[in-house]
Amino acid sequence: MLVKTFGSAVYGVEAITITVEVNWMETGTGYLIVGLPDNAVKESLQRIESTIKAIGLDMKRTKIVVNLAPADIKKSGTPFDLPIAIGILAATRQIKNAEAIEKYLIMGELSLDGEIRSIKGALPIAIQARKEGFKGLIVPRVNEKEAGMVNNQRVTGRWF
Repeated sequence: MLVKTFGSAVYGVEAITITVEVNWMETGTGYLIVGLPDNAVKESLQRIESTIKAIGLDMKRTKIVVNLAPADIKKSGTPFDLPIAIGILAATRQIKNAEAIEKYLIMGELSLDGEIRSIKGALPIAIQARKEGFKGLIVPRVNEKEAGMVNNQRVTGRWF
């Protein structure tokens, strides 16, 4: 099942929306991230698997392909953990009302026990989310106040 979530790449004071496409296939095995990810993004699958298991859900042992688009923009750092994790849970049908996630821009680093750690650039991300018409923003709780400075933008630190 193919699912899309949305994240953001921050360059200086500007944010660029990144589409996170997660395709879960019942045949084959292995996890793969494409779309010009750096090593921290590639390593996210290890943090995501640990988090998913820590919160009592299932990391399917099948084929999962994650595409970060547009492919010509380098994606760096750990804040893509959360949109990828939510995409995996939605694609593997472990989230109710999964179609609603496409209406939110999502960013956050995951710890191995499921904690969501702070990110840098919550304000430009929130500005970009409002500009592009997202219903809201899902960020770590510690970033809620910064992202909430943007008028007419719903911000939440709850993801599950």
